[in-house]
Amino acid sequence: MKANVGTLDRSLRIAVGLILIALSLGGVIGLWGWIGLLPLATGIFRFCPAYPLLGIDTCKRKS
Repeated sequence: MKANVGTLDRSLRIAVGLILIALSLGGVIGLWGWIGLLPLATGIFRFCPAYPLLGIDTCKRKS
């Protein structure tokens, strides 16, 4: 798996994932908040399986 999630994208994914999980644990949004595991995992592993299909790459590489 080649990294395709950049720094800003990664930070936003991790933040959104943690917020959704916290809201779910707090009983604010119910079980749907556990969907936050997806952006959290893609942020941690720096790979989004949908990006290659869509031709997107937000990860800057040094040449």
